[in-house]
Amino acid sequence: MNIQPNSVVALTYDLYTIENGEEVFVEKADDQNPLVFLYAVGMMLPKFEENLAGLSSGDKYDFQLVADDAYGVKDENAVTELPLDMFGEMEKPEIGSVLPLQDDEGNQFRAQVKNVSDTGVTVDLNHPMAGQDLHFIGTIISVREATEEELTHGHAHGADGQSGH
Repeated sequence: MNIQPNSVVALTYDLYTIENGEEVFVEKADDQNPLVFLYAVGMMLPKFEENLAGLSSGDKYDFQLVADDAYGVKDENAVTELPLDMFGEMEKPEIGSVLPLQDDEGNQFRAQVKNVSDTGVTVDLNHPMAGQDLHFIGTIISVREATEEELTHGHAHGADGQSGH
C-alpha cells in the first residue's frame, strides 16, 4: 500500500539540522521505536508528509526541508519575560530548560529559559528548531489503512493498530 490520506505510517528516521553548512545529528527513530502517525491529519509538518506521499513499505527516503517549510524562521519578538512570582514555590528554572506553558485559551506550548533574574524568567517561545533547515533520512517500515477508531480519534494507535488503552 502506498502512503495516502487516512493511512497509518511507521518509519525510521535520522534527523539532522544544517548549521553553517554542517550537518548536526539531532535525533532518530529506529526499528525498535519507530515514528508511527496517521497521515494527512495535520499532526506532522506538511512538507514532511509531502515528501513521503506515494512511498510504500521498504522505500528509503532522503530529503531536506528549509526552515520556512519546517518550524519557520526565528521570531526575535517571541522572547518575553515571565514574572518570577508566577512560579510560586517552585525552584527557579534553570537556563536552557524547557517549560511547559499554557495560554488563556488552554493551548499548550513550550518555552526555553534564556535568563533568570531576581524578578523574572526570560523565555524564548520559538520552537527549538525554528530558523533551522532539516535533513531527514529513513525507511518506511509499514503502511496500512487506518481503522475507524483511529480516524475517529484523529491519531494512530501504533504500527499494528492496537491502542493499548
